[in-house]
Amino acid sequence: MPLLDKLARRFGPGAQLGSLRGQLLRWLLGPLLVLVALNTLSVYHNALDAADVAYDRSLLASTRALAERVSIVDGKVVADVPYVALDSFETDTLGRIYYKVTGITGETVSGYADLPPVPANVPRSEAYPALVRFYHANYNGQPVRIAALLQPVYDDSMRGIALIQVGETLEARRGLSNQILLDTLIWQALLLLAVALLVWFAVRLVLQPLMRLKIAVETRSLNDSSDVDPTLVHKEVRPLVAAMNSSRSRLQILISSQRRFIADASHQLRTPLTVLKTQAELALRECDRPGADPQATRAALREIVHSIAATTDSTVNLANRLLTLARIEHGGDADGAAAQSEPASLRDIARQVGLEMAMAAVAKQIDLALEADSECVVQGQALLLHEMIANLTDNALHYTPQGGTVTLRVRPGTSTGTGGVVLEVEDSGHGIAAAERERVFAPFYRAAATLERNPGGAGLGLAIVRDIATLHGASITLDDASAGQGLKVTVAFPRT
Repeated sequence: MPLLDKLARRFGPGAQLGSLRGQLLRWLLGPLLVLVALNTLSVYHNALDAADVAYDRSLLASTRALAERVSIVDGKVVADVPYVALDSFETDTLGRIYYKVTGITGETVSGYADLPPVPANVPRSEAYPALVRFYHANYNGQPVRIAALLQPVYDDSMRGIALIQVGETLEARRGLSNQILLDTLIWQALLLLAVALLVWFAVRLVLQPLMRLKIAVETRSLNDSSDVDPTLVHKEVRPLVAAMNSSRSRLQILISSQRRFIADASHQLRTPLTVLKTQAELALRECDRPGADPQATRAALREIVHSIAATTDSTVNLANRLLTLARIEHGGDADGAAAQSEPASLRDIARQVGLEMAMAAVAKQIDLALEADSECVVQGQALLLHEMIANLTDNALHYTPQGGTVTLRVRPGTSTGTGGVVLEVEDSGHGIAAAERERVFAPFYRAAATLERNPGGAGLGLAIVRDIATLHGASITLDDASAGQGLKVTVAFPRT
């Protein structure tokens, strides 16, 4: 329906909302205006009906008074109407009055012979015990209201029914109708104005708590992390305040996380940048050393440049991992924008990672294998899942000695009784001590064994893996490898 469509566009999701006070006033006063208009019409028509009843009763009284003057004299119907009565019938202060007396045989006894007759379809009035009919007609170019009364007349010689008609012009009725309409409109307008003022005051009073809430939120200090008092507003609005408090708490957590991340990142980047500066100063000093052998200077500079390149690679790797960690904490994709979750084949992602890491595995003579027989679809972001498997595989290759094995395993999780999909990355390296398996997921923390074998690492690989797993609702555990030596990382995804 057009009305429902219009209301849906006006108040449905995505509609632009205006003033709450204005909407309340419109929705309260609009229907009220319609109701007042309907009530005005009802009151006006009821008043007109009452006026018509009063005027008809007066008209009937005049007709009865005239009927009492009708009798039979010498076998004829006569109407004894005094001069004073005739004068009152002729004219009235508010209009003219006409009458007609018709005899038994239809002859005009007295009055205006051309007064309009009674229409055939006019029923007898049920409001009075007399045989009277009321009808409207036009007489002398004016609308008139006529009462027609059937009056029995008789004497010893004859009997019959005489017809007495009394009509009046409608000036008095119209004047009363106009006065009733004017009085009704005035009173209804005053009533509407009074109700509008009361509604406006009530809406203003009811919305005061929202204004206080607005002031409380606006004047709150940026460092104030306390909750907004929900008792400031009505109980219907308190869920909104609770949602605001919850959102503010999450925002505070995010801000704290960002501050901590910035502090950790600046601390971690300070060391390689200082090393780069030192290496650059050494290169400058070597170039400016007087009397130096050109061959020796060139060899020294080559060594320093190699060191600068290695330090730069390490710094770039650290910066990339920091950016990846920041994006994951915000649930974003590779471009930093919010990504949509979609079905992704864990087997295909693991196969892609295996192909990408194959050259590194061949260089260390490590047997890199993939065990994945089924499709194993999970709900998530394929790019982040690729990053997670790549980090786990890269760690396994780094800490597995030459000639070892690294196995990527993707299987259904039915064997655990929980359903879903399980990803395992197992290596034959030196593993991680049980006491450190929980701590290695913290950013920048590095286990003692990893520090010995890869001192240039950033300590962010497992932190990234943990965050990606958490983002996908998966759990991650570290265990000893199946052969007893090495590490097995298990990531269990929930049922799709």
